[in-house]
Amino acid sequence: MYPHVHHRNDQPILDVSKLSLRYDGRMALEGISFHLHAGEHVAVVGPNGAGKSTLFKLIAGVLTPTSGQVSVYGSGPRGHVCIAYIPQRSQVDWHFPVSVADVVMMGRSAKLRPLTWPSKNDWQVVRQSLATVELEGLANRQIGQLSGGQQQRMFIARALAQEAELMLMDEPLAGLDTPSQEGLLSLLARLHEKGVTVMVATHDLQQAAQYFDRILLINRQIIAFGTAEQVLKPETLMQAYGGRLRLVEGERGMLAMDDTCCEGDAEHEHAH
Repeated sequence: MYPHVHHRNDQPILDVSKLSLRYDGRMALEGISFHLHAGEHVAVVGPNGAGKSTLFKLIAGVLTPTSGQVSVYGSGPRGHVCIAYIPQRSQVDWHFPVSVADVVMMGRSAKLRPLTWPSKNDWQVVRQSLATVELEGLANRQIGQLSGGQQQRMFIARALAQEAELMLMDEPLAGLDTPSQEGLLSLLARLHEKGVTVMVATHDLQQAAQYFDRILLINRQIIAFGTAEQVLKPETLMQAYGGRLRLVEGERGMLAMDDTCCEGDAEHEHAH
């Protein structure tokens, strides 16, 4: 366990400077620089293999950059219990024999002293977190018995139990039906009201424009970062997606897809 680090409140909650990662002789990310203010909700968009998952893992301290740095409230990412990384559901073993409450309690582990059991207060935090995401009735359910939307809510509850101030969510809406997506977006709106900073990777440009303060468009480098009006222009989308760009009309609006979308994300091969 890393020692808890000091927050400098005069610094941005997240400051990414000239971040690059070389993997197997190729650049997975190159020269990424941006910063977020506390409470912002940012959508991260770009083609498959653009580096979205890799960026989140670098910010969370799961991966180490080849060059550049990540700063959270003025110091490096490791040791910050305020960062919660929520991976894609496909990367989770849903057969693992743990309950929903067990997973949410994992969010308290960084707050506990070594070799100590959770206190009544810790369990109270878990119950409150489950109530916030409307899963209190499923606390004892095995995690594989949850629907996709409930699984995402469970991870958000774990982040709340962790008292996370920065949540990194890797395509949390993928594969969910429309009611589940709308419920999750409503929950994100409540997190917005609580001042939690959120970055969400998504392929849905309509949702990115409608529900997020700013949009970060990347393809190994930053193509554009700003409001939907500044970022979602034909020329910037073409620069990011190139000849692979296909705009597909979804139930709620336009989805940006690329021709490799259904072949498996090459990014995942180098992001571990």
